[in-house]
Amino acid sequence: MSLIITSPLRGWATTLDDVPDPVFAQRMMGDGVAIQPLGDTVVAPFDGEVATLHEAGHAVSLRSAEGAEILIHIGLDTVMLKGEGFIPLVAVGDRVSRGDPLIRFDLDAVALAATSLITPVIVTNAEAFVISRRTTEAAVGACETLMTLVPVQAEARRRSDDGTLVEQTVTLSLPHGIHARPAARIGEAARGFEADVHLVKGDRRGDARSTVALLALDTAFGDEVVVRARGDDAEAALAAVVALLATDMGEGATVAPRSVPKVATEPLRAGQIGGVIASPGLAMGPAARLRQTEIVVAREGVGAAGERAALLEARSEVRAGIAARADAASGSIAAVMQAHLALIDDPELVAAAESRIVAGNSAGFAWRGAIHDQIDAIRATGNAHLIERIDDLVDIERQMLGALTGTLIDGAEIPAGAIVVAEDLFPSQLVALAAAKPAGLCLIRGGPTSHIAILCAGMGLPALVAMGHGLDDAIQDGTMLLLDAETGHVTAAPSPAEAEPFAARLAARDARREAALQAAREACHSADGVRIELFANIGSVDEAQLAAAQGAEGSGLVRSEFLFLDRETAPSEDEQHTAYQEIADALAEKPVIVRLLDIGGDKPAAYIPIDAEENPALGQRGIRVALARPDLLDTQLRAILRTRPAGQCRIMIPMVASVDELRQVRAHVDRLRGEMGIAEPVEVGVMVETPAAAMTADLLAAEADFLSIGTNDLTQYVLAMDRGNPAVAAGVDAMHPAVLRMIGETCRLAAVHGRWVGVCGGLASDPAALPILVGLGVTELSAVPGFVAEAKQIVRALTLPEMRAHAELALQCKSAAEVRALARAFEETRG
Repeated sequence: MSLIITSPLRGWATTLDDVPDPVFAQRMMGDGVAIQPLGDTVVAPFDGEVATLHEAGHAVSLRSAEGAEILIHIGLDTVMLKGEGFIPLVAVGDRVSRGDPLIRFDLDAVALAATSLITPVIVTNAEAFVISRRTTEAAVGACETLMTLVPVQAEARRRSDDGTLVEQTVTLSLPHGIHARPAARIGEAARGFEADVHLVKGDRRGDARSTVALLALDTAFGDEVVVRARGDDAEAALAAVVALLATDMGEGATVAPRSVPKVATEPLRAGQIGGVIASPGLAMGPAARLRQTEIVVAREGVGAAGERAALLEARSEVRAGIAARADAASGSIAAVMQAHLALIDDPELVAAAESRIVAGNSAGFAWRGAIHDQIDAIRATGNAHLIERIDDLVDIERQMLGALTGTLIDGAEIPAGAIVVAEDLFPSQLVALAAAKPAGLCLIRGGPTSHIAILCAGMGLPALVAMGHGLDDAIQDGTMLLLDAETGHVTAAPSPAEAEPFAARLAARDARREAALQAAREACHSADGVRIELFANIGSVDEAQLAAAQGAEGSGLVRSEFLFLDRETAPSEDEQHTAYQEIADALAEKPVIVRLLDIGGDKPAAYIPIDAEENPALGQRGIRVALARPDLLDTQLRAILRTRPAGQCRIMIPMVASVDELRQVRAHVDRLRGEMGIAEPVEVGVMVETPAAAMTADLLAAEADFLSIGTNDLTQYVLAMDRGNPAVAAGVDAMHPAVLRMIGETCRLAAVHGRWVGVCGGLASDPAALPILVGLGVTELSAVPGFVAEAKQIVRALTLPEMRAHAELALQCKSAAEVRALARAFEETRG
């Protein structure tokens, strides 16, 4: 009789071959499936008993009534976290049913510290069961079928109990005792012999061939274990296993878990909690805890007409609130609100909710069901970028249910000047909180490239994310906090000796900002007179006006996709021209660099159909989409070329990988100039976002008018980390030496043809990075509007030789954390 094993996690199922650890990839422990988790709770894959639970909380094994033994091992090298980030919800011996929660873990914190989050699900007694069917290369939800096991006939797995019995005592040298990896090594050694081999600790006895049995011994460093072997080759088997147990199996020299990017390398003091910098800055104030309110809705309605009217009223209320926030905001905040407006009016969502109301459900239950149908459909695609949209759907769900039930969900009670402490936030909550003027933000979860991080940076709100559950445990409402989003930690309940110097730093920073604003309109030169242009990244006319007020000398990036997203049809030439002209007017004849339509990947447009792609980040996006749709490209180019004065708007090509792409766009521009009678030259440059563009910058510079580095995408491609994947997003740090070397090489190669190189990615808004970027050869920096004035002051205080020497040291660092520590030391020496 077969046994169905369901997935213990929501995520992406793949083969063990994809696990970057030979113990699992080579099936030393047994056969199975691996899961890249998208959820934070491990649930029981069948009805059975908890056989083992490692004290570190990272691994659990279950035994079914049929005798199948399944190990679930969360991440790689997670034993070294010593339980940090894991919350066991069961104990050894507990009876569980399929779907019961076993372990909850902090997805972001574990991802930061572990070698990998990939989670093997292993059949550890492969001599008793074989896998007849398995799900791989597909998205799976918790409790969806993962494997089907078939028992092996007893005759095929019976071993003789005859022969000599020998034994020997061994003192364990394993730093973490016998956990999954050593158990697999022991099992592999034992299976090389006919003899039965068992390990004994006290009154516990485990078959050496069984990973679960060995884990159940609950061993630790220094424990004495008796190895017993029986059979014709018992002495040889005993010698092999004892020899293995006498070593540390290489674990004594195991590399420590990788350091967290953007976190101080020096040890944290008592009362300090580390985190990942999402938005730099300093803040001081009382903690204000914000907890997500559970919204309960009735299943049954009280009549279709009344429920339909309630749904309509709630939609109108929520739509009005979102529209008001969108009108009051600009740039990235406005873009997120526009996306939410599109969701609230989505005809499929509305129709699905109304059909449920007709079937007898309440408006709230119907809306929740409609949302979760969409979530399930998105999750089933396995597309990581589409899965990111789930947070937006959940956000809209909560807003609607809040309106339907009268539940307060936006945290309006947060006092001004407080530091918000929360598990996580939805974009709408952050926008609502902004009106209360909080001083900063600390999140247990999240990543540095999330919507929240991007919004905080645009708002100038200091923020730390991925701080782990230590934040939840240590901080209560009203606790005084020192939020240091420059070094990456928060200090709770500081002493006067800690608070006074921090307050002095904060006052000095405020004074620098005020001085920067006073000198904002002056041109930017280094201390020794080298011209460095300070531009702004903008996504709306409002942001262009803010940039001008901050002293921006132009725009190094106009994100033109703000005109194309969250709508059913492409913008017309006139609509685009009006927007570009208003931005050009706001920047008063200063240079305006318009990035051509950057659609695809994580920015889909409904009217530009793109076939489903296994890896959208490497598929149809950027200039590839524009060249495939010459009608859209020509419309946008004509709108840009119509702006006056002629030549103020320059053209920048996104996601370039070859000179041929530049030539094709140049040909479009030259043809349209001829048709439109434009004699003035129009500059055409390229974005360096791919390693290919960086390493062929000399070839591109021979034909492009300028090069501008998009550090966000360049970083994810250089580090092979998807910045939209929460499992690895915290590691996507543009201060990594590999990324900095790419930037330096781009500048060196472009200089061969006398072309300037700018940076328009997030790194240009990082105060610690500016001296390094200029030292590497960057002569134009395009930052978020609110940082422009301060960026000018940073550059003005330094000479080019100082910045070059600093950059050279940064290139010799071994990690992003080392670079950031170097940058802090550099700033301190400068006073």
